[in-house]
Amino acid sequence: SSPKSPRRLSFSGMFRSSSGSSSSSIKLFSRARKGQCLSLLLSVRQLCVVTVHGLFEGMLEKLDIDDDESDIYMRFMKSHKCYDIVPTSSKLVVFDTALQVKKAFFALVANGVRAAPLWDTEKQSFVGMLTITDFIIILHRYYKSPMVQIYELEEHKLETWREVYLQATFKPLVNISPDASLFDAVYTLIKNKIHRLPVIDPVTGNALYILTHKRILKFLQLFVCEMPKPAFMKQTLGELGIGTYNQIAFIHPDTPIIKALNIFVERRVSALPVVDESGKVVDIYSKFDVINLAAEKTYNNLDITVTQALKHRSQYFEGVMKCHKLETLETIVDRIVKAEVHRLVVVDERSSIEGIISLSDILQALVLSPAGIDAQQH
Repeated sequence: SSPKSPRRLSFSGMFRSSSGSSSSSIKLFSRARKGQCLSLLLSVRQLCVVTVHGLFEGMLEKLDIDDDESDIYMRFMKSHKCYDIVPTSSKLVVFDTALQVKKAFFALVANGVRAAPLWDTEKQSFVGMLTITDFIIILHRYYKSPMVQIYELEEHKLETWREVYLQATFKPLVNISPDASLFDAVYTLIKNKIHRLPVIDPVTGNALYILTHKRILKFLQLFVCEMPKPAFMKQTLGELGIGTYNQIAFIHPDTPIIKALNIFVERRVSALPVVDESGKVVDIYSKFDVINLAAEKTYNNLDITVTQALKHRSQYFEGVMKCHKLETLETIVDRIVKAEVHRLVVVDERSSIEGIISLSDILQALVLSPAGIDAQQH
């Protein structure tokens, strides 16, 4: 089938299953805009990908930069669509809800992704997202001891887990159209307190990409040098008051993994600074680090310490990314984008923890606050 618009990707027959195929499947595909496509399914289903040419061109043409510069980033976001940010080539993993929970988490690890949309064959639609948070909630809820197997992780299907976890609170999948503005995407992410926003074509129902705070801020940073600089970018973190400075959730090097998971669930935070006995920040344990338990199949022993678990990081760790209250917002944005992290730990001159500044805090300040919107209100 031909694309609905000259700048829209179309995946035709993406979930059309043959009668002989299993209903439980992992679907994985990569796509490129320039007519090249590679599709691989970990089941017998066929995937047809139709791609079209489209590159980032004239990104600032739509932006009138003669106006007041304080809301320049807000106007930049409003003048660009979600489709503008979709990379030239990317991989998207989709899980059928009939897939076993354990296999789904192993597949996340194997494909190097942090989340996947969930496809319900009966409803013929996307019904949710599977993220590392789900893995954490399952471990938090069902872990007993190293001697007791986590039945719910070993045997449940995704649909069963969703029924148990969501019970009567089923909510529609939060998603966004490729034609929606990046401003709408920022608002949707922050307002719903989510970190993954699937871009779904409302015409075809196909998932195109998963948007994140990191991707949006990196896109903005590409064009920052070509735009006027708002005065608030030269203000310090202390002056602006951006970030969280009260009741900071943290752990110690000898904190058991299960306790860290409990804090993730109860405090709804995405990372926990590791603080030594002197109050100095020495490491950080993030939700992403938890997936290593699945990678190494060590999730049956959550009594080990955070320090022991962090020895098995799958990626090189450069150390905790920090900042100070006296540094400017411009410096902080540049650091968080270049480091490709999701937050900076705010410390004093002794490296003692003072607060946390996250990507959502930064996007709120750069994009939503100039519009008079506080999407972080509880």
